Amino acid sequence: MEYIGFVFGIFGLMAYLQVSGLKNRVVTLERELAKMQGTSFHDDRKALRQAARSLIGQNVKIELKEDHEDADIINYGNTRHGSNTILDVDEDWLLVHIESPKQSRDKLIRLESVQRIGLSSEKQ
Repeated sequence: MEYIGFVFGIFGLMAYLQVSGLKNRVVTLERELAKMQGTSFHDDRKALRQAARSLIGQNVKIELKEDHEDADIINYGNTRHGSNTILDVDEDWLLVHIESPKQSRDKLIRLESVQRIGLSSEKQ
């Protein structure tokens, strides 16, 4: 009988820890949403292409779909150590200039691999 009480006590403690962790996750998500002001998700390629064309020549933050991650954009372009500048946009491709502390390069990115694009919040 004592064993059953001990098992239920362990399950109760685990449930309490999960619920108490949810508050921290909600606060973190609220902060991320506040940072994302000025950005938007694009459901289709046409809307993304139009948004990218309006941002040509500006410092942008690019978020790629999970299965299309690019190390240059993640490590340099979307941080305070570097920047992404859209140079050109066509039907399928996005030409981006990535400025990092060590080098700068131009990179072609498929529009279908981009999940979100918006103005960078960092002032350079």
